[in-house]
Amino acid sequence: MDVDWRTTLVGFAAALVVLGLLVGLVGVGRVVDALSRADPVVLVGVLAVATVWMTAWGLSLRTVLGILGSAIPARVAVLVFTAATFANNVTPFGQAGGEPVTALFISRTADTEYETGLAAIASVDSLNFVPSILLALVGIGYFSATVAFGRRLQYAAVAVAGLAVGIPLVGIYAWNNRYRVEATVVRLLTPIIRWFGRVLPRRDPPDVHVIEARIERFFHAIERVTGDRRRLAMALGFSALGWLCLSGSLWLSLYALGYPTPFAAMLVVVPIGAIAGITPLPGGLGGVEAVLVALLVPTTGVTVAAATAAVVIHRTATYWLPVLVGGGTAAAIGAGGILSTPDRKTREND
Repeated sequence: MDVDWRTTLVGFAAALVVLGLLVGLVGVGRVVDALSRADPVVLVGVLAVATVWMTAWGLSLRTVLGILGSAIPARVAVLVFTAATFANNVTPFGQAGGEPVTALFISRTADTEYETGLAAIASVDSLNFVPSILLALVGIGYFSATVAFGRRLQYAAVAVAGLAVGIPLVGIYAWNNRYRVEATVVRLLTPIIRWFGRVLPRRDPPDVHVIEARIERFFHAIERVTGDRRRLAMALGFSALGWLCLSGSLWLSLYALGYPTPFAAMLVVVPIGAIAGITPLPGGLGGVEAVLVALLVPTTGVTVAAATAAVVIHRTATYWLPVLVGGGTAAAIGAGGILSTPDRKTREND
């Protein structure tokens, strides 16, 4: 649960340099001038839509945990999701860096095994991929029928098509060979985990059979998630609602500046921009903004300054707001799990 503040600060410093270069290239005065014209009423709408996004994805997490037999209240699931978003936003490589911490948040609040929490958040991440690509394909279809593709839009279309074809094929192959994958993961991770157990102070290397059992529990939890199709569809619905809200946040950000644009453009821009979250910067900060601006200009026809100002508004609602709310939630969980479910509190009192 301890945060490596030195690494985090270095990461944020690098991200701020990237953001500074982006705004500097566009022109600080031009961006500030665009922001000064923002409609305050619409800005409130941006925050409201961002709140619905966090709620929807939190309910998706709750649905997956329900499949795994760890029922938690909706409000707790939403707060845990904000803590998960905080973890993703302050660690390098986005979700890849934040999900191990998120699994610990889940295990503490849902009173479940760590492997179950990791399987839950991994399942939510996988489910989120499906509607994002489908919505992006809808946006690409709109542009192919209404406007001529520019070079950047062609690149975006190729990226979406590649993801739509490549990742499902990899997923199907991995699922059909999941027992072989499980054995490979056990073989590769066991010596690494035991090495960490030997070098870390006050830690004994875990037994090989313990490691194998915990990895097997993780894969078994993934199998359970895929077996409940009704609740799986419900989780996908919450995920799709979240993506629509993220797209709506960016659309409203432009609208607040006086630029009504095709909503279909947001369906393409937002999912592709999210891919930049895998950069080694905290939560993709800096990289995501640059990609969003680069895609907004050719897809909407707005000026670079307007696109940059809109991205600043959008990311304030979808990056900095979860950092503030989720940071408080993460601190509460780390301080003793005040978000514990009623059943867990009862057991602790007993």
